[in-house]
Amino acid sequence: MTERGDRDGGGRDRPRSGSSTGATAITRGARVRLDQPRPQRRRILPEYDPEAFGRLSERVARFLGTGRFIVWMTLVIIVWLAWNILLPPALRFDPYPFIFLTLVLSLQASYAAPLILLAQNRQDDRDRVTQEQERKQNERAIADTEYLTREIAALRMGLGEVATRDWIRSELQDMVRDMADHHVLPPETGRARGREESDR
Repeated sequence: MTERGDRDGGGRDRPRSGSSTGATAITRGARVRLDQPRPQRRRILPEYDPEAFGRLSERVARFLGTGRFIVWMTLVIIVWLAWNILLPPALRFDPYPFIFLTLVLSLQASYAAPLILLAQNRQDDRDRVTQEQERKQNERAIADTEYLTREIAALRMGLGEVATRDWIRSELQDMVRDMADHHVLPPETGRARGREESDR
């Protein structure tokens, strides 16, 4: 006996939710597994290490900013011009308008400018990180200085309430004098004790 679909109010058979006519796109297509990494797609462009390329650009930019590069570039241009002017016409590879030399110099400039900009951007990023670290260190130093200032102020206030040796000595001398004046001690004893206190 086969299972039939549920009957609706009009007595007609309704297909069950698990049949092929009512299947959704999720059950029909391949389900995406969330517990597994996605497979890598094939890329048309070649992959490269941006860090290694950045280091190479910094080296090139440093070389382009030196006097050695200017000297070598000047020597190459002088040799190029002398070759194409002084040698016989059969050996010249770039005659008088020097179109090939212009193309080489334009190509060198078009590559040098982005490399220099890339090196500058990397240096700016390093400077930004360094400034952020210095700012945090300055904030910590300011917080430590404020803490030490508060502690020193608290110590000064505490020391202001502490009895010093001179103050205790003067109070004892006043007490001895008062006792001698009220005849609690004989005058000679009061004077002798006052001398002893003053000698200390």
